[in-house]
Amino acid sequence: QVQLVESGGGLVQAGGSLRLSCAASGRTFSDYAMGWFRQAPGKEREFVAAITWSGYSTYYADSVKGRFTISRDNAKNTVYLQMNNLNPEDTAVYYCAASSSLFPKTSADFGSWGQGTQVTVSS
Repeated sequence: QVQLVESGGGLVQAGGSLRLSCAASGRTFSDYAMGWFRQAPGKEREFVAAITWSGYSTYYADSVKGRFTISRDNAKNTVYLQMNNLNPEDTAVYYCAASSSLFPKTSADFGSWGQGTQVTVSS
C-alpha cells in the first residue's frame, strides 16, 4: 500500500481559496490514480475529484466542478486540490486516496487513504 499524508486545510471565509496537498510514500506514486473525498458532519463520505496516473484525465463531482482543480506532480509524489470560491457547504474533512484502478470514482475503488485534513468555510 501507499502511505498518504494530507495538508493545507484550515479556516477560510466564503469566497476564499485553499490548496490541499497529499504527499505519498511507500510505493511508486505514478502507478496510482488519485482521488479526493470529503465527509461533512453527519454525512457520508463523498467523491470530490480524481486524476489518472498520468494526469491526463480528471473528473469531478458536479458540486465542485468549475471551482476545484485536481492536479499531480509525479516527480514530487504529490497530488493537489485547488479549491476556489469556497462556500460553507464545502466544510468537511478532506481525504486523499490512491487507487490501482484506471478510472476510480467510488470509495470502494480506492485502497489507500490518508488521515484527512479539516476544511472549514465560514459565511
